[in-house]
Amino acid sequence: MSDYFVHESSYVDEGACVGTGTKIWHFCHIQSGASIGEMCSLGQNVNISNNVKIGNYVKIQNNVSVYEGVEIEDGVFCGPSCVFTNDLTPRARYPKGREHYKKTLVKEGASIGANATIVCGHTIGKFAMVAAGAVVTKDVPDYCLVAGTPAKIIGYVDEMGNRLDVKPGMEV
Repeated sequence: MSDYFVHESSYVDEGACVGTGTKIWHFCHIQSGASIGEMCSLGQNVNISNNVKIGNYVKIQNNVSVYEGVEIEDGVFCGPSCVFTNDLTPRARYPKGREHYKKTLVKEGASIGANATIVCGHTIGKFAMVAAGAVVTKDVPDYCLVAGTPAKIIGYVDEMGNRLDVKPGMEV
């Protein structure tokens, strides 16, 4: 008996690692080589691709695919239908292979809103917040709140997500 929950409609491939207390809900697929930490929650229809690393206490809402080349640190929130990419110039006829994927890092405590798109090759900083529907085309600094298409810094947040008047650590 495993020390994590997998709904009967979901698949965890051989060679995937799932941490204690994690819950994998309906119609999910965890591919070989994926590593999911402890106490995570994966909503309905989540795909975790080969060799993806996900930290502890991560919440991934419904309809999210985390593709190879993406790393998610502890305590990250991924809203419903947010999108990750791993190839800046994809072609069906001319696949480049995993060695050409652009790496994406989502640092500790960051939140990504519903339907946001994270273009590959960028870092979402610690405790940063990406607004719903935003399109991230460059790195997001720690504690920044970004919104829009393309996403731009519109403010700052603390570790709990509260809006701040100044960036954490800045003198008033």
